[in-house]
Amino acid sequence: MHEADLRLVDEAVGRAIHELPEHLYRLIDEVPIVLIDQPTPEMLRDLGLDPADVFALDEICGLHTGIPITEDSVEFSGDLPTVIHLFRRGLLGIASDEEGRVDRETLNREVRITILHELGHHFGLEEQDLDDLGYG
Repeated sequence: MHEADLRLVDEAVGRAIHELPEHLYRLIDEVPIVLIDQPTPEMLRDLGLDPADVFALDEICGLHTGIPITEDSVEFSGDLPTVIHLFRRGLLGIASDEEGRVDRETLNREVRITILHELGHHFGLEEQDLDDLGYG
């Protein structure tokens, strides 16, 4: 990953967050969005993936960790807070061509879709629900 490409992702994430509808933008205070280069081996294992599978790193754009608000209760008061992780490597993998050139329009679209997808998980939506909404 090149420094200039990483900056493109950071800028696209900032733009996408600020363009969220007001009711979703306010959620960022309670559900932080954390931008990192790639999922940790522990995250991959939690997803049922082999941490040695480098192809997975180029395809995973985001991850919601925590309890969806539809399932939250006092029983989970000791659990870690909900966090949305976005992964630069996966976002760049989807937005880049075979020569590694980043298409900014694709990057912006994928960042927006990924943020909305992961916020959807926070609201209790399953993968099929998100696919049906166009955020799969």
